[in-house]
Amino acid sequence: MRAPFVVFALSLALPCLADTPAATESLATPPANAQRFTILSTAGKHGTSARWTTADGTHMGRDSLLLRGMATEVESTATPGRDGMLASVVIRGHTPNGDAGETFAVKDGKASWKSPVDAGSAPYASPAEYVAFGGPMDVTADMFETLLAAPDKTLTLLPGGKARAEKLVTVTVGDGATKKQVTAYAVSGLNNTPVPVWADANNHFFGFVDGLAWLPTGYESALPALEKAQTEALSQHAKAIVPRLEKTPAGPVAFTNVRAFLDGSRFADGQTVVVDKGVITVVGDTASVKVPTNAQVIDGNGKTLVPGLWDSHQHVPDDAAGPLLLSLGITSVRDPGNNNEQTISRAQRRAKGELLGPHVYPSVLIDGKGPNTAQVATVATSQEEAIKLVDKAKADGFGAIKIYGTFNPDWVKATAAEAHKEGLHVHGHLPAGMRPKDAIDDGYDEITHIYFVMMQAMPDDVVKTSNGMGRFEGPGRYARNVDLDKEPMKSLIATMAQRHITSDPTLVIAESLYVPENGDLSPSYAPSSAPCRRPWSAASAKAVSRCQRTSPAPITAPASPSCSNW
Repeated sequence: MRAPFVVFALSLALPCLADTPAATESLATPPANAQRFTILSTAGKHGTSARWTTADGTHMGRDSLLLRGMATEVESTATPGRDGMLASVVIRGHTPNGDAGETFAVKDGKASWKSPVDAGSAPYASPAEYVAFGGPMDVTADMFETLLAAPDKTLTLLPGGKARAEKLVTVTVGDGATKKQVTAYAVSGLNNTPVPVWADANNHFFGFVDGLAWLPTGYESALPALEKAQTEALSQHAKAIVPRLEKTPAGPVAFTNVRAFLDGSRFADGQTVVVDKGVITVVGDTASVKVPTNAQVIDGNGKTLVPGLWDSHQHVPDDAAGPLLLSLGITSVRDPGNNNEQTISRAQRRAKGELLGPHVYPSVLIDGKGPNTAQVATVATSQEEAIKLVDKAKADGFGAIKIYGTFNPDWVKATAAEAHKEGLHVHGHLPAGMRPKDAIDDGYDEITHIYFVMMQAMPDDVVKTSNGMGRFEGPGRYARNVDLDKEPMKSLIATMAQRHITSDPTLVIAESLYVPENGDLSPSYAPSSAPCRRPWSAASAKAVSRCQRTSPAPITAPASPSCSNW
């Protein structure tokens, strides 16, 4: 799973992998006294997790997860050292990316590690906690508990960086004898945005809530309350940074000596661009443009000035993603499915000036009920319910609906018709059993992901399983032999052109799914990966990119402090 916080990836290195009984049977079976967790989301249960300590003090973990057809079976064995840090870690099992094997050990003053994406060593002269690239929840819980035990809640990490925990909010969960107080902490220094983790009154790991949740067995019903409290607490942090980062110029701003993108078609060097009250008032050669005397001047020598960028497929993961996206020049985002309440809340807070972020054009993700239901989906169990969800999407201010793979194909036509009646755009994955031409005939305006476009030419057995592993494995196996100038793709492409049906191909994601070997860095991420090499390495890059925020962020990908945006 490359740790619970990276599971959200659509990534896999082909060929991958349905469960193999031999591989699963060789992993540890949790004893009766193990602490057990349910892996769940608003869509239901997705797996189980367990933690326990053996008689000799060895820490053990075991996770079993089925996520939209992608299976993960992993275990961990960890031994604490005399300094309280992990002295050794062994991870075994398999993920959608293949072998999850990972090791770490401290010996003779040296720490050494090897994961599916990297290997290295460093002198070990002072206490530092290894942060595993993968493994079950137990290895992350161990790191979190060690972090909270530190006097200043700061922890040096291996392979690098520092983690810091900041208290967010305390709530009460459970009833009667199971009633207890739990506290959420924001952990920074591990990812580009803070990661919230919950602890009990003894600073022991309690759970994790963020798209996917790990909650102790018996506390599953606490999910809505924990998510609500955590979201509200994080929103206050997001509000607090607005005045620190947002600046309104007192007068004009002149960008001088820049390479500017002009006329929507070309770049020109040596330009000066003057902006006043949000409007571009002057563009021209620096030598000929007179800069207003009261203007703030920004020297752009050696830099390029471009319009705000669009990200046409960005599942906005959290409030902290807003400043991160803006720092990359992204001012408009199309979010094709997310937590609806949080999407609405962010839009409202952004409009009030309480949240920094791009303008988001969101879709409501609608799926059916089943083992491969998308975690953040709004679930329909009948055609009538699907139509009502469309009406609610319109009432809530959404501009589109996104249909997902477990949705009943027989409901698509009526659902799309209702969406069009309400003026909503219809796009999405293909419900299992449908080909793109079927979806277009039933009302799709757009096909999401290039591998779903290729479903037109896939064998029937691939199309029938396109809401699980089939959507990756089928195109990975057969698409290279498809001739786009011949049937059935020739007619499909002609139909899409004639009816103005668009494709959201997500080619960067497709490239990172199919091209690199596990551990290689995708060329798409190389220019921006230097400070955070490990989390952006091939498999991880797929995980933290613009796939789907349907499970947590990669807390287990250690990074330098520059990787933290908190």
